[in-house]
Amino acid sequence: MNGTFPPRAALADSPVIITVAPNGAYKQAADHPAVPLTAAALASEARACLDAGAAMMHMHVRKPDGSHLLDAQAYRDALAAVRGAVGDELLVQVTSEAAGVYKAAEQIALVRELQPEAVSIGLREIAVPDIPEAELAAFLAWIAERRIMTQIILYDEGDVRRWLSLRARGLVPPGAWSVLFVLGRYSAGQTSSAYDLLPFLAAYDQSLPWAVCAFGPEENACVTTAAAFGGHMRVGFENNLKLRDGSTAPGNSALVLQAAQGAQALGRPLATAADARRIYGAIG
Repeated sequence: MNGTFPPRAALADSPVIITVAPNGAYKQAADHPAVPLTAAALASEARACLDAGAAMMHMHVRKPDGSHLLDAQAYRDALAAVRGAVGDELLVQVTSEAAGVYKAAEQIALVRELQPEAVSIGLREIAVPDIPEAELAAFLAWIAERRIMTQIILYDEGDVRRWLSLRARGLVPPGAWSVLFVLGRYSAGQTSSAYDLLPFLAAYDQSLPWAVCAFGPEENACVTTAAAFGGHMRVGFENNLKLRDGSTAPGNSALVLQAAQGAQALGRPLATAADARRIYGAIG
């Protein structure tokens, strides 16, 4: 382990943030007819998932043909639609994912133009040779200065160590940072197991809030295990279409409801959007 874990609050005193990732960059109506591909569909999904226990939405927007899009105006339109459906009762995090379409400079430019309340950024996608380290540090400082709630996406323990090294070297100033551990992205068949969480926990120093998402039908077991260790939960069609009994989920809200039931079985209260803003907005 990376030294000694800091004292942790009792689970009963630690609200768990459930984030719904309802569409991702790749899923289409052919995969599931309930995948939301428009601003109106995202708004409807936001309402259903909020009612099921979500405090947060991880948002992708799409082109009219359903393909992946990074566009500030498209995000503004979708954010306005979701706000019209749920007000500020969901914290909405936009993605900067490349999805094999965009380069790091374009991803950075999108974040700078949009200046969202919350964003996710893949460390592997922006910490690349195309972006000089000084430019990367300037971007991270810009994010921190604006208190944008930024979740750094990490795919393995090597990514964890690289992120911790950037922080230790002073390239990541204090800000509203958190991390997301992605289980199963590069496994055979993109499937994951709760055991996949262990290398992340062994490498991580627990210095920032963390959450887990997991590819494949054991998504619910993975995120419930994360909640038992004090982490937060991300579920949804982006990574998985199946309920824990193996049947296809009728919608994202069913996956959220399962996650909520798992958290409650552990004695963890469900976070509200206000809780999520407090937890993910903390300086760290």
